[in-house]
Amino acid sequence: MNQWSKKRRIMRSYDATAHIYDARYAEEQGAKIKAALDGLRINRCFPVLDAGCGTGILFDYIARNVQEIVGVDISRKALVQAKQRAKSLENVHLVQADVDNMPLKENIFAHVFAFTIMQNVPSPTKTLNEIERVTKEDAIVVVTGMKKSFTLKSFKRVLTGAGLRIVSVKEEGLKCYVAVCTKISS
Repeated sequence: MNQWSKKRRIMRSYDATAHIYDARYAEEQGAKIKAALDGLRINRCFPVLDAGCGTGILFDYIARNVQEIVGVDISRKALVQAKQRAKSLENVHLVQADVDNMPLKENIFAHVFAFTIMQNVPSPTKTLNEIERVTKEDAIVVVTGMKKSFTLKSFKRVLTGAGLRIVSVKEEGLKCYVAVCTKISS
């Protein structure tokens, strides 16, 4: 399957389930988000990127504590749900785009969250390189990887192979690995 075919299949899948995504996965996503945020200090002065934001569940946890959130997702219908969730939040901006080719400037985000995308992209390294492109030096990058798609060793290899320094990995009681990383200065 070529890369665009996989992306189109994932987009259609999320478009088809966007209206029920939160009912199915909000608890699981919330557990990932809480694990990621545990001990993490977010710099309020810089915008936050939610790469693969889906229905915007992360917004409920951080929107009131950050300057600005940019949510990027390939699924139009997931973004409709995210827009509904963020209707009272003036600091949330949504962009329909492929996380491998984001229409964003370089070096603008101090914090990036990439929940539940690594197993959905054709090349996790390419996706992480694009995420790194839009992050500031020494940015915090939080990435999850589903245990059914990655072993801990292979997940860490993808992260370090893309030039991220792993600060911590949480996995206990989760269906995924939650890695808190930093972008290594060039």
